[in-house]
Amino acid sequence: MRTITTTEDLATFCAEAAAHDYVTVDTEFLRERTYYSQLCLIQLAMPGEGDDTAVLVDPLAGGLDLAPLYDLFRDTSVVKVFHAARQDLEIFYVDAGVIPDPLFDTQVAAMVCGFGEQVGYETLVKRIAKEQIDKSSRFTDWSHRPLSDAQKKYALADVTHLRKIYEFLAGKLKKQKREGWVEEEMKILTSPETYVVKPEEAWQRIRTRTNTPRFLGLVKELAQFREAYAQKNNVPRSRVYKDDALVELASTKPKDHKDLSRSRLLLREARKGEIADGIIAAVAAGLAMAQEDLPRPDLSNEKLQVDPALADLLRVLLKAKADKADVAPRLIAATSELDQMAAGKRDLPALAGWRLDVFGNDALRLCQGEVGLAARNGRVDIFEL
Repeated sequence: MRTITTTEDLATFCAEAAAHDYVTVDTEFLRERTYYSQLCLIQLAMPGEGDDTAVLVDPLAGGLDLAPLYDLFRDTSVVKVFHAARQDLEIFYVDAGVIPDPLFDTQVAAMVCGFGEQVGYETLVKRIAKEQIDKSSRFTDWSHRPLSDAQKKYALADVTHLRKIYEFLAGKLKKQKREGWVEEEMKILTSPETYVVKPEEAWQRIRTRTNTPRFLGLVKELAQFREAYAQKNNVPRSRVYKDDALVELASTKPKDHKDLSRSRLLLREARKGEIADGIIAAVAAGLAMAQEDLPRPDLSNEKLQVDPALADLLRVLLKAKADKADVAPRLIAATSELDQMAAGKRDLPALAGWRLDVFGNDALRLCQGEVGLAARNGRVDIFEL
């Protein structure tokens, strides 16, 4: 098991990898104590058998520059293969503004190929590579050095088995003429917007029971301060204050440190210093926000008049179409989309791209009363009305 610790060795490996059609990639990282993931290990493998064409790259080794790897990521002649790539891609984008191109995510491809929803890597290893993964090193401190042989073996398995999985799925997609389906799904993963968290938009992730504009204005200011502070100091949001404390602060509206001391949910560290000052300033900003600038919840979906019978028929149609196409139903449409469709909404992902061909066209015909559904010989068929 080879571990790369110098820029020169990394450049040599990446130059060799650039001569192949694809390279498999994975990472190990820690995020429990930081806002941004701490990259601890990178695994790479070229086409081949065994561990001889795979390496571990140690980003914690002093003086190692990842520039050769990023050059490989930009090389459009080499497909970069990941499994469940989002967190890995976020690391590389935050570190260097790089998103691998072209990208292939085996989790997405497996959903397109009928392996179920959010299928795990271990499942694909068993079903496609016919191998077992040693789980003993799954929960480990990847920042600790030296790494044990068991850790290295576990880490390498994440890219060596991935070669067979990629080749199988890529072949099946080509045979089914569904390469374009996966390419559509990759657009979200390859968009920089996916990895940019804007503090001014952080309030939209906070769940509250109260949706009055003034209350949401306070939530917005408090969430914006927390996000900006967490990013600046590279600490988890929950280490600043948790969501329940944020909602409490929006309700109690503390104006000074004495008011903060009465909080039931605020961490002790947040009752003084920069965080305390930031909370008080955020509350003041929320209270002073002009009426026209106050955020308002999106209640458009709540106002939709959903036809429950039609929504149920759409669920039956989705299951039938997904089974026929051998695709995970959730990949085609979420349950919420079916309700929106049954209420007359048409600007939906399920009614665009490959989903329109597989499900959307017949779903629209069902909504318009042009077709019906019938159970025949153990399956659901569509018939003209």
